[in-house]
Amino acid sequence: MVQRRVVTAALAAALLLVTTGCSSDDGEKTDAAGSSPPSSSGAGSSPPGKAADETPPAKGSVKVVRTVAEDLDSPWGLAPLPEGGLLVSSRDEATISRVDEKTGKRTELGEVPGVAPAGEGGLMGIAVSPEYASDHMIYAYFTSESDNRIVRMLYDPEKPAGEQLGAPDTILRGIPKGTNHNGGRLAFGPDRMLYASTGERYEGPLAQDKDSLGGKILRMTPEGQPAPGNPFDDSVVYSYGHRNVQGLAWDPEQRLWASEFGQNTWDELNHIRPGGNYGWPEVEGKGGESGYVDPVAVWSTEEASPSGIAVAEGSVWMAGLRGQRLWRVPLDGTKTAAAPQPFLEGDYGRLRTVVSAGGDKLWLVTSETDGRGSPENGDDKILELEVT
Repeated sequence: MVQRRVVTAALAAALLLVTTGCSSDDGEKTDAAGSSPPSSSGAGSSPPGKAADETPPAKGSVKVVRTVAEDLDSPWGLAPLPEGGLLVSSRDEATISRVDEKTGKRTELGEVPGVAPAGEGGLMGIAVSPEYASDHMIYAYFTSESDNRIVRMLYDPEKPAGEQLGAPDTILRGIPKGTNHNGGRLAFGPDRMLYASTGERYEGPLAQDKDSLGGKILRMTPEGQPAPGNPFDDSVVYSYGHRNVQGLAWDPEQRLWASEFGQNTWDELNHIRPGGNYGWPEVEGKGGESGYVDPVAVWSTEEASPSGIAVAEGSVWMAGLRGQRLWRVPLDGTKTAAAPQPFLEGDYGRLRTVVSAGGDKLWLVTSETDGRGSPENGDDKILELEVT
């Protein structure tokens, strides 16, 4: 059995231009090259903002403009609707609600049947169909009694509250489930294909097994079939060697970025290449070893436990759970333009999801009611941010 090689702090400091993430969902310690996918305009494209070829300044800023909504229970996924409104999933209640981003009014669409919340599992990522104007489909990733799976449901806002979701149609099943490390992020890319992040449920070898759906980033058609151009024949696997990816986002050049929990040493931000092997469990952090793709930036495990990410104003913005802060990572192509910069440290507790609201605006979701936080009055919240 190959022994895992962990990068030393001294080597990492020499290799990285970073401040120097866990682990598990909140830091609970536990034991290739390719081209970008074909692009198209439409849903999933990066919103307008800083020009793609303009390097952002080394230092940025974050301003909390307002609290959009509060008193949310275990919020996880967030998906803006084309006509306005924010869909938010509750991991533990297994419900999807719509929040009016102007008034904060919350309307429950309904409960998703078949969800079995436990540990880090439950109703997690949600995404809106790129053909939403004609099909009104909402996609969701959840933990069932037997596996993690992806479903799609018809959303009918004309029906009474609590009855607006149609029966789920399962498009992909058999993703390994566990108490922890269930992945769960969903997003449609600029190519209008559906991407999903999965975890290895604490079984490291699953991440290196290309026949397993665990420890991967998956790419599929809206019907759940392997997407055209995928790196492995007749497979939804897009990249592998991941421990537990929690964030997916594209920059204006349609490059895919992903945040990932490390174990005891380094959490990661990765530029995702089709067919790339990201090293787990053989490498944690930057190993500089042939055959593995090194992360672009890393954090010590107490500073991050990265969850959702978004791209705005030339930077990746990464929500931290255990780290309780929002990280700004300025980009210069596929490298960091300057050291990552932390914001909101401890101000709002654990941070779960961050989504672009267009231009210099972000939506940020807190995560104090997930069983690992210390909820205060009003938790959990959706915040509107202005960033540079």
